[in-house]
Amino acid sequence: MHIAILTFDGFNELDSLIAFGLLSRIRLLGDTQWRVSIASPTPRATSMNGLTVDAHIGLPEACAADAVVIGSGMQTREVAQNPQIMSQLQLDPQRQLIAAQCSGTFLLAKLGLTGQLSACTDNTSKPWVQAAGVQVVNQPFVAHGNIATAGGCLSAQYLSAWLITRLKGEAEAREVLHYFAPVGEKESYVTRAMAHVLSPQTVAA
Repeated sequence: MHIAILTFDGFNELDSLIAFGLLSRIRLLGDTQWRVSIASPTPRATSMNGLTVDAHIGLPEACAADAVVIGSGMQTREVAQNPQIMSQLQLDPQRQLIAAQCSGTFLLAKLGLTGQLSACTDNTSKPWVQAAGVQVVNQPFVAHGNIATAGGCLSAQYLSAWLITRLKGEAEAREVLHYFAPVGEKESYVTRAMAHVLSPQTVAA
């Protein structure tokens, strides 16, 4: 099972790296077939705060993954206007899970994958995500079939839990959330997060 996290220059560290850490725990639990990759159009990507990371894979390999996470960043609109990058993003919700966070929802719209679906984004990105024709809802997470979106930097937990639930199972998602949750808040943290993930509107179509 392969999950690719799309990470472009100007990326938000919290989006890409929280998801990477949460999702990677499945492999630590013994699933050697589970793989999580940072994907970028360049060998390295530098974040909005100057953190440079090496990409594991390029965009073509990411598009062949079982699931793709579209992270956000300060240069998302520039990415959306770059035909060399956008032409490589051949994503298909019929064969893979697709999750987008914050301004990543804008790329989802530009790829023609939001359609009439409601979606989440952050407050900064909201005006231009709406201008792209997206019906933005005021909540941290929503999923329709194989497409999920989240709004806010710390909503990466919801996307990660949704992906793990869909690809491995609810018990595994709860274990991962419980492991990373703050001490003294673990049970309430897991309960709240899974309430979003298991909401009736997030059930796979």
